Amino acid sequence: MNNRIILKATDLDGYLTEQDHAKIARMNELYDEVLTASQVLTSSQNQTRLQSEQRRLINLYNEMGEYMQEITGEEPNVRVYSFETPRSVHGEASRLIAKLRDVRTQHHEFVYYTQRAYELLFNLAFAGPDNHRKNHLIVKTPVAEPVQNYAVHKIPDLDEELENCVMCVMLRGALLPSMIMSKEIQEYSSTGYVTPFALFSIKRDDTRSEKDMEYILDLDNSFYYLDELNDKDLIFADPMNATGGSLVTIVKYLNDQGVKPRSINFLNVISALKGALRIVRALDNAHVFTLWMDPVLNDAAYILPGLGDAGDRLNGPDHGERPRNIIQLIADYGATICNLYRSQVRKIEETVLQL
Repeated sequence: MNNRIILKATDLDGYLTEQDHAKIARMNELYDEVLTASQVLTSSQNQTRLQSEQRRLINLYNEMGEYMQEITGEEPNVRVYSFETPRSVHGEASRLIAKLRDVRTQHHEFVYYTQRAYELLFNLAFAGPDNHRKNHLIVKTPVAEPVQNYAVHKIPDLDEELENCVMCVMLRGALLPSMIMSKEIQEYSSTGYVTPFALFSIKRDDTRSEKDMEYILDLDNSFYYLDELNDKDLIFADPMNATGGSLVTIVKYLNDQGVKPRSINFLNVISALKGALRIVRALDNAHVFTLWMDPVLNDAAYILPGLGDAGDRLNGPDHGERPRNIIQLIADYGATICNLYRSQVRKIEETVLQL
């Protein structure tokens, strides 16, 4: 029998305050109105009625956005890119999320927009505001006339923040985002620091509802070194934070093994309000960085309006009862991605193969 750790949804909800539950309930009420408007947009042929419901939908999303901004404004450990960056850059984030949501977005596009999303998230979590000392990059260019040319570029000095980091991967949807984040760290480090990796095989029981969900950590198919995790800055880069259950399961397990992280940073392209609140209530010194916040979860614990299964859209679905292992997943990314993240792939292989 597999060596497993299981966390239940009731354990997670126990961390939420009465005020949290009330705010989540109010958000659910607003989204019920969104679903009503969506039903009209799907079924009605009356142009006047359609225009009226479109205006109603816009107003509801404005109201929910303002309410989520109010809630997260009271939570210093929840950082939302679209709520706190200058208005001039909000269009970029909004358009990017719209492309990721779109059912017409193909796999190669989905990967591209995910890479862009994590570049923005890296800046939110580490590179801004502009209060860092500077590192200078001196770059030899291809121009050799009249003499060899060099360029000087300034980047934030983030060595102290970055070179204590470990990438913690929640397989399998988080594998590529974790590689992207590790590459960003490598590029910003003056020493070219490549993060160690810890890989955790965790899934939720999708036969259950959101209210009785179980999160299952399979230790036999996880790969990590406990001594590399203590007093480290642990980074989790999962494209979707629905319930927060997977992250809490892993961190609570590590705590039980005597691992005390210096910090925990959770970077999501989209986070549900409930998932973000659960994490900062359940885990000490945890910070949630998300590009976009969505209002609610459905009964199956999927984010609404969401973007579907991000893991399948990044990696393709598994077929049959035997999911691909980590090395097979990396191979499926193809030569272009593997070459781009060559150092990260090597670190992952060393961890999995225990080299």
